[in-house]
Amino acid sequence: EIFTIFSNRVTNGGKTTLAEKLKNMLPNCDIISQDDFFKPESEVETDERGFKLYDVLDALYMDEMVTSIHNWMKSPASSGVETQEPRNTCDNLKNVYILIVEGFLLYNYEPLNELWNRRYFLTLPYEECKKRRSTRVYQPPDTPGYFDGHVWPMYLKYKNELEENASIQVDYLDGTKSQEELLSYVYSDIIEELNKLRE
Repeated sequence: EIFTIFSNRVTNGGKTTLAEKLKNMLPNCDIISQDDFFKPESEVETDERGFKLYDVLDALYMDEMVTSIHNWMKSPASSGVETQEPRNTCDNLKNVYILIVEGFLLYNYEPLNELWNRRYFLTLPYEECKKRRSTRVYQPPDTPGYFDGHVWPMYLKYKNELEENASIQVDYLDGTKSQEELLSYVYSDIIEELNKLRE
């Protein structure tokens, strides 16, 4: 049985850390990260202001990502997932395989929309997001004005599109909460969903 989770987020919202911690707690769990599918810098478009347009679907090899997810779903046991004894998980979940897909532009991509059992979206207020972004080193580095001119407007655009799409159910998570609080909530929610699937 396969259970897929998608974690979308604002930049620096803490979703990678959350995904890694969940992987260690859940049975037969693996992660596919959207960041692994970025095109090389030379293939990413530049706008009239000189900003590299990384926060759009065209900056990613989305077909490759979809293929990777489908390949995992066809054969999760041979995907290199380390089967370990997860903590506090019921025996009846041992033959469940869980895939966490984490990224920043997944709910807005139609070919993936039917795959998710659960969708989470980490949000952050502008000031906190900008502060966290400024502490990270990117390759290529952010150009002056990049956050305000491209990153934040694209986050708002995609979040608004998502909120307007009534057919997609999303659990919005407050990224300012502690990692422990977020982890506890998402873990409990997933276990509850898994148990419902098994009934």
